[in-house]
Amino acid sequence: MHEDRGFDPDPGVRRTARALYEETRGLPIVSPHGHVDPRLLADDAPFPEPAALIVLPDHYVLRMLYSHGIPLERIGVMPKDGGAAEGDPRKIWQLLGDHYHLFRGTPTAIWLDYELEEVSA
Repeated sequence: MHEDRGFDPDPGVRRTARALYEETRGLPIVSPHGHVDPRLLADDAPFPEPAALIVLPDHYVLRMLYSHGIPLERIGVMPKDGGAAEGDPRKIWQLLGDHYHLFRGTPTAIWLDYELEEVSA
């Protein structure tokens, strides 16, 4: 992934963005729009498997899959009526992999690619 992938294409703006980024890149992210339970991050606890961290808490991922006809129960979301939902994290992760192409060109794809390439390394 190109290191300037999220910066403006204008060279002057990109230079400023890069300088700001370099000054702040080591700081913690404080965001009210997180998808991960902050206790997991604060405790630095290992997560059980990727579906629990990357698929289930991310409403963008869930909405994309659901918008293409995948029932939420197949993604592991428990129905309010108490019905069954997929509980095998490997099947949920495989479902994301089978439909990863749907995210092409979206901000969610940029974030997922970053997570899979940089964070998991």
